[in-house]
Amino acid sequence: MGERKRIPLGMFAVLLLISACSFQFLCATEDADDAIFYESFDEDFQDRWIVSQKEEYSGVWKHAKSEGHDDHGLLVSEKARKYAIVKELDKAVSLRDGTVVLQFETRLQNGLECGGAYIKYLRPQDAGWKSKEFDNESPYSIMFGPDKCGATNKVHFIFKHKNPKTGEYVEHHLKNPSSVPSDKLTHVYTAILKPNNEVQILLDGEQKKKADFLSADDFEPPLIPTKTIPDPDDKKPEDWDEREKIPDPIAVKPDDWDEEAPLEIVDEEAEKPEGWLDDEPEEIDDPEATKPEDWDDEEDGEWEAPKIENPKCEAAPGCGEWKRPTKSNPAYKGKWYAPLIENPAYKGIWKPRDIPNPAYFELKKPDFEPIAAIGIEIWTMQDGILFDNILIAKDDKIAESYRETTWKPKFSVEKEKQKEEENEAGSSGIAGFQKKVFDILYKIADIPFLSAYKPKIHDLIEKGQEQPNLTVGILVAILVIFVSIFFRIIFGGKKQPTKVETKVEKTNVESSSSNKKSGENVENEENKEKEESSSSAPARRRSIRREN
Repeated sequence: MGERKRIPLGMFAVLLLISACSFQFLCATEDADDAIFYESFDEDFQDRWIVSQKEEYSGVWKHAKSEGHDDHGLLVSEKARKYAIVKELDKAVSLRDGTVVLQFETRLQNGLECGGAYIKYLRPQDAGWKSKEFDNESPYSIMFGPDKCGATNKVHFIFKHKNPKTGEYVEHHLKNPSSVPSDKLTHVYTAILKPNNEVQILLDGEQKKKADFLSADDFEPPLIPTKTIPDPDDKKPEDWDEREKIPDPIAVKPDDWDEEAPLEIVDEEAEKPEGWLDDEPEEIDDPEATKPEDWDDEEDGEWEAPKIENPKCEAAPGCGEWKRPTKSNPAYKGKWYAPLIENPAYKGIWKPRDIPNPAYFELKKPDFEPIAAIGIEIWTMQDGILFDNILIAKDDKIAESYRETTWKPKFSVEKEKQKEEENEAGSSGIAGFQKKVFDILYKIADIPFLSAYKPKIHDLIEKGQEQPNLTVGILVAILVIFVSIFFRIIFGGKKQPTKVETKVEKTNVESSSSNKKSGENVENEENKEKEESSSSAPARRRSIRREN
């Protein structure tokens, strides 16, 4: 028998790769049959998608390849433009029964400083809109996807729901959504709507948020209104007294209370330090300064040498006329005020009575409007935003399969290329560390109990990305915020005010001191405003230069 021919190792690897690709193609083909809607943008979109003809949407959509791939997508091609395009579905998709999965990919090839990359899932056109007139007012059921500008940095999930009592459609925003990735890689966004009123938000297949449509803790405003509301017609009675404490009406200013006594007095016990130079000024003319040759006395005025500190004063305790310093006046009491006592007429802080909410309703699950079209309506300052692989499915397993076959291979290539570029640029050191730091900080900002500070943290992160040398300072600032919140949680909020002293003198000293500080604060604010005003329009000063 002849020897069996050996297949070279390289050829075996090629065959294995071809087999894997074929398997992925077959999987994608099978999944496409299970999908309600799928758009791969492998072919030109113009015969399937309708571009809005409204004048304000001047941005040009293009069928283009994703950088570094042969895969095509729908490209935002120009900066600082509004874009609107829509795809009508063959059949409306109901959101009321069973699971519905909404998924799409975006790649911010030039980053995203200010703009959106979200998708609107539109209601049927009998709601009052037309594809060729698609705009910001076109009614949608769900809006989902990344949005970033200024303090806004979030992956939106917004649904519109009709109030059965008022007939009004209300927008309900997901609370504490995740942040938009800060890189330029392809990311896949997934929203899974389940029949148990649950919605799951995934980023690159990883769950970032889980919420209950009926929970007031998860959406703002809550889907189900409150049972009662403050009565808008209720008015506070004229005799309603909200003052918890009032000045004691029977208190009398003590006879020895001197309101004219100054806060500070001259210290008569002070003595002039030995060696004080009474005849020496604190500043003298600079002996090295000379009048510039081009100085014109008629135009520039009489030339004066600039002042410098008197060198003789450096070794002495002081120069110029000595004056006794001031000290606190032990007799100072300030303006007298009557001490505060409990107000016998106090009724508490008034608020209107509650009445039944005419907009209140109950329901066991959301009454979503169906999806009849998919629209992208955005305003962005960046170009290079690429949309791809838009999917609507009835099973999250189908969406997972699409992620594995269409998104993951691209993402892996991009991630590897990013690492190579960082290594080539020497970014594996400080810059690489900074990127990891910023990625972690974005995740920290998504922690729910930090939601009130999220815009401030995002602002700090963006400043750090623009100026990498500020990384350490950014870390310290965010650490301070984190520690402050931690101590507030552990030790509580502000301390309750202490009881007012009944002693007349102490109460009035504290009151006068408080009034004085308040007056000083107002004065400081006024001075500050004046300084800012004067600095904005400075007076012309004579230019003086020193000749060597």
